[in-house]
Amino acid sequence: MSEHLPPEALDEWADALRERFGLAKEDVPIALILNLAKSVADGVARPAAPFTAFVAGLVAGRSGGSPEQIHQAVDAVSELAATWKA
Repeated sequence: MSEHLPPEALDEWADALRERFGLAKEDVPIALILNLAKSVADGVARPAAPFTAFVAGLVAGRSGGSPEQIHQAVDAVSELAATWKA
């Protein structure tokens, strides 16, 4: 069994997560989260990407978890990552 999910299986995995947790398609903005991870990996550090995606989700959830709130949380984190200077 492969340790990594091939790119073409990403939608299938997202569908499984949506089904398991009763989420709508707009609740799981794949491209938005992948772009966030890339920005953080490039601007901060690669290991910070998954942790940061979790934090963005936590922030979005605590503010209500709507698709708009998800975008707002990701935008705020992305802005921080873009200006990050360690």
